[in-house]
Amino acid sequence: MKTFNESVTHTKAWYLLDAENKTLGRMATVIAKYLRGKHKPEYTPFIDTGDYIVVINAEKIGVTGNKLKDKKYYRYSGYQSGLKEISLEKQLVKAPERVIKDAVSGMLPKGPLGRKMLSKLKVYAGPEHTHQAQKLITLTI
Repeated sequence: MKTFNESVTHTKAWYLLDAENKTLGRMATVIAKYLRGKHKPEYTPFIDTGDYIVVINAEKIGVTGNKLKDKKYYRYSGYQSGLKEISLEKQLVKAPERVIKDAVSGMLPKGPLGRKMLSKLKVYAGPEHTHQAQKLITLTI
């Protein structure tokens, strides 16, 4: 049996996903699947065959349990005592786009291919976006 390799030419579709009242983890898995291209029959692990995803209403995302207070995001400045911590509740107020990007980036491959896939994710806090010209296909979860 021969191994299938996807050809160089492949089409990229644009999908629109409304994050209002969606669970963060379940939505992130669907986004990661579409960014990798696993929903296509010509999926190849080492080639970027995925599509573009535009997420709107990121500030209205939902989580289960006590994650709003218990889930923490960390960043380190590189200096002594430079470890910063912020809860999910405060992060949704400060930068809701970063919450979705962090969840999806953990599900993508690490390295140059994963960074290229993550650059096809466009997240907006409100209902307005700048991608009307791309003829977005509505994605339902």
